[in-house]
Amino acid sequence: MTTRWTAVRVLRDRTAGRCLTAVVVSGFGTSALWLASGVWVKDLTGSDGLAALCMLAMWAPTLAGPLLGTLADRHRRRPLLVALSLFMAVLLLTLCAVDGPEELWLLYAVLFVYGAAGTVHDAAESALVAGAVDRSLLGDFNGLRMTANEGMKLLAPLAGAGLYTAYGGPGVAVLDAASFLAAALVYLSLRVREERPAPAREGGRSATAEGVRHLWGDAGLRPLVLAGGVTMLCAGVSGALTYAVVEDLGHSPAYAGVLYAVQGAGSVTVGLLSGPALRRLGARRFAAYCISLLAVAVALRAVPYDPAAWACSAAVGVGLPAALIAVLTGVQQRTPGPLLGRVTATAGTLVHTPNVIGLAAGAVLVELLGHRAQLVALGVVLGVTAAVLLGQSPASADRTAARSASDASPA
Repeated sequence: MTTRWTAVRVLRDRTAGRCLTAVVVSGFGTSALWLASGVWVKDLTGSDGLAALCMLAMWAPTLAGPLLGTLADRHRRRPLLVALSLFMAVLLLTLCAVDGPEELWLLYAVLFVYGAAGTVHDAAESALVAGAVDRSLLGDFNGLRMTANEGMKLLAPLAGAGLYTAYGGPGVAVLDAASFLAAALVYLSLRVREERPAPAREGGRSATAEGVRHLWGDAGLRPLVLAGGVTMLCAGVSGALTYAVVEDLGHSPAYAGVLYAVQGAGSVTVGLLSGPALRRLGARRFAAYCISLLAVAVALRAVPYDPAAWACSAAVGVGLPAALIAVLTGVQQRTPGPLLGRVTATAGTLVHTPNVIGLAAGAVLVELLGHRAQLVALGVVLGVTAAVLLGQSPASADRTAARSASDASPA
């Protein structure tokens, strides 16, 4: 009853409800394009490597998250979200010109800009929501946002595949452009009061460093973000072992789709429950408990038994998104509004970049080591991470966080 009531409160909040609507419509197009771009390149070139570069092109800009997040702090967030959405709607239409291998440079360039714009967009949206939504509901909003994203990942690839089969890559690009146009209209309908940001006193590098200093100087956020990064690193390595797990179960590679669907169902569920859990436990304990669940689930993936594989996939779907929800909610609750864009983007870089590294490392290690030993080792690392996070004293963290950013000493 409590979960339903808080979810309804979020949806009834004008700003939160419309931001969630924008997440759904733009996320639908994004998920469809993620699938179609790789298939598009594969069809044009026959190369698996060039197809994989699509994901790299979209992820690479997150490395510049601290710098890109500064843009979200130098402009009012609602107009920035509208402008970004309209810009991407127009840019995606240029993909209609891609008709052969010689135009692939345009596809990669658009995907790279897509990733950069997405980093700024996420930082600006996080800051807008944090300033307009009751802080007690931020966990609920982030949970519902995760539910919406995961729901799109379950539905949009099917729609994208069908659209690609019927109309090719340009058809999916037009769909994504339309989703951004719809998101822009939703952001235009928001009624929020935003003060014009004060003129920057420092240059770009110093302004970016200010966000990094705040994140590192807050002893409540620092271990939370570091734990999130370790978790995503382990998740990346574990994800690269999925097909080895499927083979060990005695199934064809297509069976991985079943496990991903079960994992998605777990992610949708935790999104609905995260708000009440965050209020009851706090971000640190909530993250620690969910990482503990993830540790057990990852280690037990080594058991070649179908019911165990399904249960582990569902548990991974619960534990992994919950850790990300805890990090984002902690950042929103402990960061001043003028710094929120930079700190959100910096936290995103520190949390998500290890996932890419983990995927690359896992792709190498799966050829060198048995997947069962790796999964058990990853479970141990995650268990230690949860224990360290849980063992932190919240009182000492808050005392350290009370110091000014100038007192903190980033390592």
